[in-house]
Amino acid sequence: QVQLVESGGGLVQAGGSLRLSCVASGSIFSINDMSWYRQAPRNERELVAAISGDGRTNYVDSVKGRFTISRDNAANTVYLQMNNLKPEDTDVYYCYMFINSRVYWGQGTQVTVSS
Repeated sequence: QVQLVESGGGLVQAGGSLRLSCVASGSIFSINDMSWYRQAPRNERELVAAISGDGRTNYVDSVKGRFTISRDNAANTVYLQMNNLKPEDTDVYYCYMFINSRVYWGQGTQVTVSS
């Protein structure tokens, strides 16, 4: 059984920063892609940032220059450093990992940015 546990969400003022973490645990043999998605009520889940197994990164245009995705393979962890946060970044953020050739999702963590 593989589980993903997220942490780091919260309430912050516009211009502030938050760091999200997502740790995978269980019987893990390989982890390829790791990503962060976000979703507001009644909206589709949106890819925010992704990092491949060899470290290549990809970001949605709206967060480029403000968010940084990174990974610690030894700790089975993916991070999302979010700087200069804006009210439109308010959403539930979900981590995604492709582990042992299967897709796993975190439970979601709320990020709220006040203006």
